Amino acid sequence: MIACQDLIDLVRAYNPKTDAKLISAAYEYGREMHEGQFRHSGEPYFSHPVAVAAILTEQRLDDATIITALLHDTIEDTRASYAAVAEQFGSEIADLVDGVTKLTNLQLSSTETQQAENFRKLFMAMSKDMRVILVKLADRLHNMRTIKAMRPEKQLKKARETMDIYAPLAGRMGMQWMREELEDLAFRVINPEARASIIRRFITLQKETGDVIERITGDMRRELDKAGIEADVFGRAKKPYSIWRKMQEKEMGFSRLSDIYGFRVITRKEEDCYGVLGAIHRRWRAVPGRFKDYISQPKSNGYRSIHTTVSGRDGKRVEVQIRTQAMHDVAESGVAAHWSYRDGVRSENPFAVDPVKWIAGLTEQFDAEEDHAEFLEAVKLEMYADKVFCFTPKGDVVKLPRGATPIDFAYAIHTRIGHACVGAKVDGMRVPLWTRIKNGQSVEVITADGQAPQATWLDIATTGKARAAIRRALREQDRDRYIKLGRELARSAFEHVSKKATDKALDTAAKTLRLKDRDEVLARLGSAELTARQVLHAVYPDLAPGDDEEVGRERAVIGLSPDQSFERARCCQPLPGERIVGITYRGKGVVVHAIDCEALSAYDEQPQRWLDLHWHSGTHPAAYSVTLDVTIGNDAGVLGRICTLIGEQKANISDLTFVDRKPDFFRLLVDVELRDAEHLHGVISALDAESDVAAVERHRDPRQAGTAPSTED
Repeated sequence: MIACQDLIDLVRAYNPKTDAKLISAAYEYGREMHEGQFRHSGEPYFSHPVAVAAILTEQRLDDATIITALLHDTIEDTRASYAAVAEQFGSEIADLVDGVTKLTNLQLSSTETQQAENFRKLFMAMSKDMRVILVKLADRLHNMRTIKAMRPEKQLKKARETMDIYAPLAGRMGMQWMREELEDLAFRVINPEARASIIRRFITLQKETGDVIERITGDMRRELDKAGIEADVFGRAKKPYSIWRKMQEKEMGFSRLSDIYGFRVITRKEEDCYGVLGAIHRRWRAVPGRFKDYISQPKSNGYRSIHTTVSGRDGKRVEVQIRTQAMHDVAESGVAAHWSYRDGVRSENPFAVDPVKWIAGLTEQFDAEEDHAEFLEAVKLEMYADKVFCFTPKGDVVKLPRGATPIDFAYAIHTRIGHACVGAKVDGMRVPLWTRIKNGQSVEVITADGQAPQATWLDIATTGKARAAIRRALREQDRDRYIKLGRELARSAFEHVSKKATDKALDTAAKTLRLKDRDEVLARLGSAELTARQVLHAVYPDLAPGDDEEVGRERAVIGLSPDQSFERARCCQPLPGERIVGITYRGKGVVVHAIDCEALSAYDEQPQRWLDLHWHSGTHPAAYSVTLDVTIGNDAGVLGRICTLIGEQKANISDLTFVDRKPDFFRLLVDVELRDAEHLHGVISALDAESDVAAVERHRDPRQAGTAPSTED
């Protein structure tokens, strides 16, 4: 544990005018309050608040924030009270400690309705004083650094919450270093095999190529010396999770991934940033589409930098960030730069954003959202996604998440425009509605009277606003059918715990879930927007089955009549978690296909045979076979390692067939028994990260369509 004087010295290094007596008093008060308390690791509990305070000194934060870190758990976990803290340390610090306590009690990864409400509370706390969330982020960072002492199930829960909420929030606030570390710490818990595989590949690559970073850094320094520009050059390998995410986004293996190194050039003057850019582009070939100028167009959190990617030594791509020292300080601290000190005075960084204005702009749009799905989408649009800025025909700017389509654009303009959309033009050219919009494009929506949203739009739309509006419209179109289906699902779920789905019970569910009435509950249940477990939990929280209840085959598919049985189509091998449709056969048999199965085109003229089906939302057993097409290197032990990797993902190999043998590669089909689509993704990702796997993909064979069951029409 860091001693009191050592902590004071850390603060005094950037703020010689610090109130050492007050920090010392807070240190002793916190130690006294936490006396006799211990962490899971066996260390004294007070070592945690001290470590949080030390993390915040790296951001050069003010005394009030450091003291809040020392006291942040006292009101919640000790005999200390708000009044006692206020009396000894003042109302400012007491308010900050109380704010952190309230944040700690928020369950941000709860159900969607609760999550939306808790996110509102989170942003309200941030709007009162941003330093509350800075302490909370440092608290989460230290907890993740010491997470190994927790039980495995608690580790996984904390890691997922960190990956989904705290890491994106740190990034949104401009604290990119913290985001990267939080992501990597969470990645170590969520998928340790993948992380270890990437680290092994890095070690192998370094042995093969030597120290690439040192060579490229030296090359850049020589080019800047030639240009007469004074600057510092730093290089580093990207974090394992960052590389993993690129592998998933680009659907390629490690060996084919190029931009795994990042370099940063820190200049003395702003005009030198563009001089550095010119020198680098003269020396190395720029990669098209990978240039961003955040100096002329800063991010809303104050971030300024030039980003470019060039082809360096041996054709390897490297990413380069160019900025001044003042810009770099904001890039490291983000919104926290507003409170940072340098040489005893509040840092007057011209690029530091005013946190009051920043949070006001952030919360303004959230306050306008009434629908839970729209509110959560607004939060995630701000926190998670890269943005795409496109234009209306009149030149107005529309901000959408990356990957958005003309459907999203139409609904962003107005729900009425979205409902009436029949087509779109991008930069004057007619395009399909599933086209992904790119930065700077002009989008025109074509509408027609009488048009109504289509169910297929849900697969095209990406924003919560568009998806929520489409679902509402479809729900109204099919409301009676969904209510009838929802009533049957509710009856079955309630009978499972020896209760009845009475009108009074459904009214209670509507009130708990904050829905208009029981018909709304049933309609959402029938349209799969709510699960039967959620409805049951809203009425009988102690009787609702747990998330770990395994769903048997007889209940795996929802939408079948009691006398109907089903078989999974051999052509597409659908898995729980994927959208499905049923095709009926004589003898009451139903074949379940994935919604994108090519074989379904054969039934276009037979709509009477189609059934709208859903997988049960519970936990399924690993009993659904899927065929993987894997190409591996022809080396000793490779096949054994592949089988071991699949076993480590808790998947069983039921069959294995070699389909092609070459001197250097083998191609084989592997039948693997899986739980659901997420399980499949984990297996493919683990294989893709293995150096001896040249290619892996899901195998689908349209020729197998219609082979089950045997009683066809």
